[in-house]
Amino acid sequence: MAKKDAPPRWDRKMQQRLARGEAAALGELYDRFASLVHGLAHRVLGDERAADGITRDVFTHVWQHPEAYDPKQGPLRSWVATLTHRLAVQRLRATETAALTQGGGSTEDLERKVRQASVAARADYIVQAMPVPLRTALELAYFQRRDYRQTAADLGVTEDEARRRLRLGLQLLSTAHDAGAPGPPPGYGGAA
Repeated sequence: MAKKDAPPRWDRKMQQRLARGEAAALGELYDRFASLVHGLAHRVLGDERAADGITRDVFTHVWQHPEAYDPKQGPLRSWVATLTHRLAVQRLRATETAALTQGGGSTEDLERKVRQASVAARADYIVQAMPVPLRTALELAYFQRRDYRQTAADLGVTEDEARRRLRLGLQLLSTAHDAGAPGPPPGYGGAA
């Protein structure tokens, strides 16, 4: 087993390739993380065109500053998600501040909107990053309104295993309120 502080090999190699200026590396990174970046940006901003702009900004930043990612600090996926969140919140604050100057609300409203968008983006990140068995169990329970017995039957697992998956999935999801930026929940190794 690798050391806990050792970054995944793919992350280290990708950072090195980007630092060498390999355009193919940027393409691979985009293919892997574009839907994550766009989804998080859209969740924060609630606007398709703004999310497109943030997606461009994130990958431009990664291309121009590959050294900004330090593999020792965590997974590349988390770094990209955090960068996305930061840029999207900056855009949200700028947009909402402009609305405030035109008499459209208070600073408390702005901060509440930023907090809500941050929690929603983190919840999306957690669901996308959680192991497939947990995500599938939650999707069955939530979207198809299955109880744990029906979930167990649908998944072909024991009722105890279905309850365990649902409990763990909900525990991970509950950490969305614990921090303001997307990234793996505390104490979670997360799937990349």
